[in-house]
Formats: sequence, structure tokens, C-alpha cells
Amino acid sequence: MAKGKSYEISKQVVWEAYKRVKANRGAAGVDGQSLEDFEKDLKGNLYKIWNRMSAGSYFPPPVRLVEIPKGQGGGVRPLGIPTVADRVAQMVVKMYFEPLVESHFHPDSYGYRPGKSALDAVGTARQRCWRQDWVIDLDIKGFFDNLDHELLMRAVRHHTDLPWVILYVQRWLTAPVQHPDGRLEERTKGSPQGSVISPVLANLFLHYAFDEWTRRNHPHVQFERYADDVVIHAGTRAQAESLLEAVRNRLRQCRLEVHPDKTKIVYCQDSDRRGTHDHIKFDFLGYTFRPRRARNRRGKFFVSFLPAISGKAAQKIRVMIRSWRLGATRNNQSLEEISRFVNPYVRGWVNYYGRYYRSALNPVLRHLERALVYWVRRKFKRLRRHQRKATHWLGRLARREPGLLCVWQIGIQPATGQ
Repeated sequence: MAKGKSYEISKQVVWEAYKRVKANRGAAGVDGQSLEDFEKDLKGNLYKIWNRMSAGSYFPPPVRLVEIPKGQGGGVRPLGIPTVADRVAQMVVKMYFEPLVESHFHPDSYGYRPGKSALDAVGTARQRCWRQDWVIDLDIKGFFDNLDHELLMRAVRHHTDLPWVILYVQRWLTAPVQHPDGRLEERTKGSPQGSVISPVLANLFLHYAFDEWTRRNHPHVQFERYADDVVIHAGTRAQAESLLEAVRNRLRQCRLEVHPDKTKIVYCQDSDRRGTHDHIKFDFLGYTFRPRRARNRRGKFFVSFLPAISGKAAQKIRVMIRSWRLGATRNNQSLEEISRFVNPYVRGWVNYYGRYYRSALNPVLRHLERALVYWVRRKFKRLRRHQRKATHWLGRLARREPGLLCVWQIGIQPATGQ
């Protein structure tokens, strides 16, 4: 322990925490300091964080509140943006605390955990929907805004006796939120989405509120949880209804509420399960699970209960493609320059939404093809009034250089007219 310091915190851990924050990028907090500004006096800023945390005198500044539109459904999602220095401090605590709790978490908890991903959760849900007829699509109302501080701190103290970890987690939970108009709001519950420490705290809370409770009281029930997105499987409708009521009561004990409108029981309808129900589809992590046409090993078509890109996710991609305004703002660029811009986005969409039932993604990516045709028309005066000729020109180029654009590599190419 450094002389005169209350707590033993490694300077090397502070440095590693900064490197992780830098890799994650992120916007400026209430002080307006960007990562680049922070790095102008990197050594001094990191020393200040270490010095204050080691002395027990680090007090987090307010969290900047940003409201993100939810999309077609309306409403906003509050996002909390800590300062760069505060993100580094939170990362320090996370690096000490997360290893203490990670080994205790349930194998079907997938959110923000090393070696697990959202696609793992989707894949597991896909297989279990084939085996069990019913699903509870569970939505916890305002989960991050309603986390009970007393219950959460009880769980934190159960897993660590490091007094400085407990001290700073408590301070972050109660740090005020600064609204866009400058107004400060004190917090007595909740943990802001967007902070570094929130994901592990959310996992810890739901580990005891839901995962561990389910394991003890309903050991044969299977589920997938990614943060507060939960899918629960049941063999019969009666079992699903009984289980939902039990979960509702359990969350109420933990001072949380099941969303009355968004939570529903879903029937996994397919060729073998021909019953009817009000709900035969649900959304999970950007995928919609519903009956879809499939082909078996012998080439025969049948109906299976499968995930594919959701309507909300598809709409977000279409909106993003339109926001690029390729023809209006990039007609002075070459196609090679455009490919360097769009390929990382397309590659990410294909890698995520193309993992299951990729044919549902293809019509969405056709919007990029149409945007490129419009770019060709704006780029070349001779093709300005000829959409078909522009499409054929782009199609011939796709045949000659199929590796130029990701959409061409996966077979989405314009017609050549030949």
C-alpha cells in the first residue's frame, strides 16, 4: 500500500482501465471533456484518479442524461454518460469486482459476460423452442431505472469485503443525473444505462432476483437472459401461466415489476404443433421468432419455429442506409471509397443478423443496392435519367469485382441486363 493511502489500488490496473475505456471510445460527459482532451495530460489525469481513489476521496461527478428514441414504438430510452475520468474509475472497480462474481453467474446469463454473446443466447433459444411448446417473453418494466439500491448493495457486500469497492459502488449509484437543461436530479434507485459498472451490477441483481431463484425453485425450467431481456420456456400453457405468476410475485418482492403490456405467453407453432393462440411470435435481441418455411434434409418443405431479423432491426438498418445519402453527399467519391465506408457496417449486419435465416436479411440489404444505383445516376451524367442502365452498369461492375462490396460477396448483386 502506498504511504499515506487508505486503500491499496494498483497503478497498473488504473492504466489497464484507461486502455479499455479508450478502446470502447464514447462521448464526453458533463465536463465536456473528450477522450482526446483527457489524453492531453494523460499522466496527470490518471495519477489524479489513482490518488483520489486510493485516498477514499474520489467523488463521481453527475452523469449526463441523453434520451435515445426507441424507434417505431415511440418513447425514449434514458442513457447515462459518465465523464471520461469517471469511466476509468468505474473500470478500475469493475476489474477488481467482476472476477469475484463472474464464476457465480448462471450459464444461461449471456449479457456482458466474457465468452458469451447475444448470438449464443439466440441460438440456445432457437433450439429450446423446438423442444418446448411455450415461451414466456418477459419484459421487466424500467429495469435499470428501478434497481433497488439496498438490495443491490447487499449483494455487492456478499461478494467482496474490499471497503473501497463497496464505497465507490455506493457513490456511483447515488450520483445525480444532469438533464439536458442543466437540471440535477438526485437518484434513490436505479443505475444508469451507459455507465461502465452498470452491466455487472445489473447481472448481479438479476442473478439473485431471477436466475438463482429459478434454479432453486424451478430447477427444470430453462431460460435465456441477456441483461434484462428474458425468455423462459415451458412445456404446457398451464405451466407457462403458473410460472409467469410466480415470476411476477418474485420480481415484486425485489421491488421490480413485470411490464403488463409487453410481457406475453407465446405458442411455438410449427408443422407438428398446429394449435392456435393469440401470440405465436416474440422478439429477442434483434430477432423475431415465429413460424417460418424451412426445408429438411430430404429437401421437403415444412414449417418450423425460427428466428430471423426483426422488423425493428430491419427498419433501423434502412434508416441508417438512407441517412448516408450516398447520391447526395458522396457523388464526388469513388466506389472504392464508398466501399471502405459501408463495408464495416454491412459486415456487422451480416455477421449478426445473417447468422440465422439469412434470407430474411437480403431484402433489407437491397436498400443499399438501390442507394448505390442512385449514387451511380448522380455520379455519371450520361446515366442520370436512366435507372435501368445505371443498374446494369453497377451489375457488370459487381461481376468483374465481386469482392469490392460486402453485399456483392454474399450474392446480392444488381442485374447486368445481359
